[in-house]
Amino acid sequence: MNEHFRKFAQGSGTVLGSAWAFLIAIGTIVVWAITGPSFHYSETWQLAINTGTSVVTFLMVFLLQNTQNRDSTALHLKLDELLRAIGEARTGLVGLQTMTDAQLEALRVEFDELAEGERSPDTPGASGAPDAQQ
Repeated sequence: MNEHFRKFAQGSGTVLGSAWAFLIAIGTIVVWAITGPSFHYSETWQLAINTGTSVVTFLMVFLLQNTQNRDSTALHLKLDELLRAIGEARTGLVGLQTMTDAQLEALRVEFDELAEGERSPDTPGASGAPDAQQ
């Protein structure tokens, strides 16, 4: 079941994320707007577009979440592999996604302090501008 959904979500994401799908959506809205006078801008006319967009949005949330979860997992695995491959890297950083918010914030502060140390006033290009002598 998971494999079928993965393939469906991946294929749907490719199709529904295309320019053609966007143009079809715009076309649908234009047709709906043009038909407004024919239906005297009735509640049923408004309900049709509201229901359609709600259903599409509801289903798209699951497709988007699935593809985002897969992309995020793949990215984490790639970064984990890079951390393991580099000798000086702190392999304790593998699995950051399982840390608490407080642990992540403490680590962010540590990295900010490291970055500030690397941008000391006597460092060429420390102002953010490229070094003129490069």
